[in-house]
Amino acid sequence: MSYIHETISNLKNTSPAQAEFYQAVEEVLDSLAPILESNKHYQQQAIIQRLVEPERQIMFRVPWVDDEGNIQVNKGYRVEFNSALGPYKGGLRFHPSVNASIIKFLGFEQIFKNALTGLPIGGGKGGSNFDAKGKSDGEIMRFCQSFMNELYRHIGPTTDVPAGDIGVGAREIGYMFGQYKRLTGRYEGVFTGKSLLWGGSLVRKEATGYGVVYFAENMLSVKQESLKDKKCLISGSGNVAIYAIEKLYQLGATPITCSDSTGTIYHESGIDLALLKELKEGSRSSLIGYLEEYKEAQFIPIDDYPKDGHAVWRFSADAAFPCATQNELTLADAQALIENGCQLVSEGANMPSTQDAINTFIEAKISYGPGKAANAGGVATSQLEMAQNSSMQTWSFEQVDQRLQEIMKNIFQTAHKTSIEFGQPGNLVLGANIAGFKRVADAMLEQGVV
Repeated sequence: MSYIHETISNLKNTSPAQAEFYQAVEEVLDSLAPILESNKHYQQQAIIQRLVEPERQIMFRVPWVDDEGNIQVNKGYRVEFNSALGPYKGGLRFHPSVNASIIKFLGFEQIFKNALTGLPIGGGKGGSNFDAKGKSDGEIMRFCQSFMNELYRHIGPTTDVPAGDIGVGAREIGYMFGQYKRLTGRYEGVFTGKSLLWGGSLVRKEATGYGVVYFAENMLSVKQESLKDKKCLISGSGNVAIYAIEKLYQLGATPITCSDSTGTIYHESGIDLALLKELKEGSRSSLIGYLEEYKEAQFIPIDDYPKDGHAVWRFSADAAFPCATQNELTLADAQALIENGCQLVSEGANMPSTQDAINTFIEAKISYGPGKAANAGGVATSQLEMAQNSSMQTWSFEQVDQRLQEIMKNIFQTAHKTSIEFGQPGNLVLGANIAGFKRVADAMLEQGVV
C-alpha cells in the first residue's frame, strides 16, 4: 500500500538512523493493510501518520558524580507516544545500548500492548544509556536522583506513570521516587514496580514471566493441549525468564535452558530455579557458576555461539520463550527450532524475533505469540498497581494473579478472534496489531485532530 511505504520513507528521512524503530513500525503497518483497506476513514484522517509520531519526545543530559569525585554524563530519554486511551505508561530502561531508536521502538510497541490489555493506559517509554554494572549503590542513587531532576517535570499519576525495565528494579524505582517526592512534595502513585513497603503490588515482579506462560497456555488450549510434560527453551535470566521458569514448573513443564550476557546453560533434566535465583540475585552473577553445582549441565560461552544466531535455540524442545532482548532470535534460529520439533513460541521480551524469524513461524503455522500480546502481563499488573494506589488499597497475591490470568486470556481471545475476522486464523501478529490499532485509532478519531 503506497501510503504505508510513504509513511515509512518519511520516517527514515525525518528520524534518521533508527533501525529498531523502523522495524517495529514496518511490522505493525504491514499487518494493518486489511483494516486500512476496508476502513478508508483511517487513511483520510491520517491516523497512521499521527500514530508513528510521538506526542512528545524528551531528551536530556544526566550529570552525576562517581565515588572518585569524577563527573560523569549520560543521556536521558522519555518518549510519550500516545495518550488516546489514558496516561502514558511504559518502563524506564537503563542499559548502555539505549538510544533514541531503542526507546522509540519500545514506546511504539507499548501503544498496542497497552491497548490490548483493555485497560485505560497510553503508550510511552524512557531510559538512559547508564550502565549499573560495577557501580556502587551510592553511584546508582546519585544517577537516579539526577535523572529524576529532569524527568519529574513530565510525569504524574494522571499524566505519565513510568515503571521498571532492563536495569531498573525496585532499588532504582525507590531512588527515583524519593527524589520525585523531594522535588514535588507529593506522595502519589507516579511509579509502578514499587516496593511492597510503600505502594507496590503483589505479583508485579512475577507478572511478565507468569503472563507469557499464561498466554502460551491459552494458545495451546485452542488445540486441546497444555504445557504439562513439555520441554521448554528459555532465554535470559532476569525477572521475566526466572518467573517464566517458575510458572512453567508449576504447570508441569520442564524448562531446560537459560542465558545471560556470558553464555547459555542447557540442563536436560531441568533448570534448578533456586540456584538460578541465587546466581542472578547473589554475588555470583555469571551463569557459568551453575556448573559448580551441576557437572552434567552444559555451558555454551557466547564466543561459541553459531555465527547466525543464539545457542539457546539450537536444542530440541516443544516450546520456546525468548525472554532476553530485541532481535535475539534470527531466521536460522527459527528454522532450527522448527526442525527440532518446536510447536510454540511465546515472547517474553520486546521484539525478540527478527522479521524473517516471525515470517518463518507464521508460514510454518506454529503457535506464535508476539511480544506485544504475550508479554503484556507486566504492564497490565502495573495498571493494577495504579488502581490500588488510587483507591489506597492492597490486594492479595491471589486477587492480582487471578486478574492477570483473566487479562492474558482476554488478550489472546481478542487477538485470536481478530485473526479469524480478517481471514488469517491463528495469525496472532495480525490479530494483535489490528485489535490494538483499532482501539487506539477509534479513540483518536473521537478526540479530534490532536
